[in-house]
Amino acid sequence: MTVDERHMQQALQLAANGRGRTSPNPMVGAVITGSDGQVVGTGYHESAGGPHAEIRALRTAGEFAVGGTLYCTLEPCCHRGRTGPCTEEIVAAGIRRVVVSTLDPNPIVQGSGVETLRRHRIVVDVGLHANAARDLNFAFFTWIVKGRPFVIMKVATSLEGCFSRKGHSRTKLTSEMADSHVHGLRAEVDGIAVGSKTVIVDDPLLTARYVSRDRPLTRVVFDRRLRVSPSARLFGTRSAGPIIVVTTEAQCERESDRVRQLRDVGADIEVVPEADDLGWALQKLGKREVTCLVVEGGKSVHHALWRDRYVDRVQMFIAPMRLGVDGEQWLNRDLVMKELATVRVTNLGPDVLVEGDVHWNH
Repeated sequence: MTVDERHMQQALQLAANGRGRTSPNPMVGAVITGSDGQVVGTGYHESAGGPHAEIRALRTAGEFAVGGTLYCTLEPCCHRGRTGPCTEEIVAAGIRRVVVSTLDPNPIVQGSGVETLRRHRIVVDVGLHANAARDLNFAFFTWIVKGRPFVIMKVATSLEGCFSRKGHSRTKLTSEMADSHVHGLRAEVDGIAVGSKTVIVDDPLLTARYVSRDRPLTRVVFDRRLRVSPSARLFGTRSAGPIIVVTTEAQCERESDRVRQLRDVGADIEVVPEADDLGWALQKLGKREVTCLVVEGGKSVHHALWRDRYVDRVQMFIAPMRLGVDGEQWLNRDLVMKELATVRVTNLGPDVLVEGDVHWNH
């Protein structure tokens, strides 16, 4: 392993410390070595609106940054947003070389940060551990490039691929260990989405429990027919974050009383076209700075997202049980598996998590 690789790996490890706290900003880490090659400063982006990783590293390095090298997992910004441009402070600190993993996909940056540094005669190398840096910020890259959240389709199934028993009763499949893993994921993402049937049958809270979460969690209900009751338990959790009910303009006109009742209990009604394929709704969520969305059901929502190729990652929790003739099949699990570019298998007590990124969006 080269010296550059070792320092960039450290920067990537630092960046991961911001997991679940930086959205809609990316996770970024930075390491600074002095003119003698020794590490003199480190930092990572801790939260949106706070100092960027480069600035934190420069502050810890102080005068030892002069003539040194900055390793950064993402291209330094050159514009003024919630904070000032990092490139100005890098130049002022006397850094002579910058090593960047990957360019920022944001159109207002996208190479301009590197160009700015080079204009000030700073040597810039780009591409070291680029794939790792992009993988770390899969949600940010999807949101910036496509204008919609990174969509994780999550489902719990039996051994034969059933997600529930037929009828309208809640079916518990997974163990406490798997449930704990799910709540850990909820602590990191921006939003959870379900269909109206899931709310009617399961009456879920859709909150992140048993874990620490510093930001509001957006909950989304796809409800074209406005079937969700204002008395659903979900609406008693408004302190956890926004609750968005996605429906159509025509249904709002037909069910004006239900719209009023839902708004009275804190729902934010998001209207989409009648013939929408969920793309419009995802774009609207993107404008709300929802960069990563876990869709937990039900089957019709999963089918629509899969059919129209909006699914970026699949998470299948498989429980060691069979539902037999009473079971209701989820999507064709074998066909879903064939579309995964990468597959990871994790044992969670008695359950197994099969997780993979979908090749067409990977």
